[in-house]
Amino acid sequence: MHDDQPFTRAYRDAMARFAGHVQIVTTAHDGALRGVTATACCSVSDAPPTVLACVNRLNAKNMVFLESGNFAVNTLGARHKPLADAFSGLGGLSAQERFARGAWDFGGSGAPVLEDALASFDCRLVEAKEVSTHWILIGEVVRTQCGEDDEALMYYRRAYRTL
Repeated sequence: MHDDQPFTRAYRDAMARFAGHVQIVTTAHDGALRGVTATACCSVSDAPPTVLACVNRLNAKNMVFLESGNFAVNTLGARHKPLADAFSGLGGLSAQERFARGAWDFGGSGAPVLEDALASFDCRLVEAKEVSTHWILIGEVVRTQCGEDDEALMYYRRAYRTL
């Protein structure tokens, strides 16, 4: 394990050149709503349809992802940049204030699905794996939806970009 600062800085600089599609990963449980902006999400398989998303386990509020048994991966378009900022913690908004900035559907697994996302993957949590500072959430997709076409919102070199 590398714990020296120069290596950590070099690693972060290299990862900043790894372009990622911006997602909001969401869940709901016992009246609690949680959503985080993420780029560490991808397809695992199409048989059965399975995705993964990584969330920071050092943030105690993210424990609800394990407790809920559900999560959704909401793929953002260029029009969603303010929503990505809100769910990344910019502005210090509460969960209720963050979710009030979008229209959400709770009809599948119970996880909030952004109604106008480019694509959404509503999942039943099948496994959570602790790796370093994060949980890897693995979910079987129970419902998908595709929204209005838009430019993709990407994160590259520490800034939002569109593609």
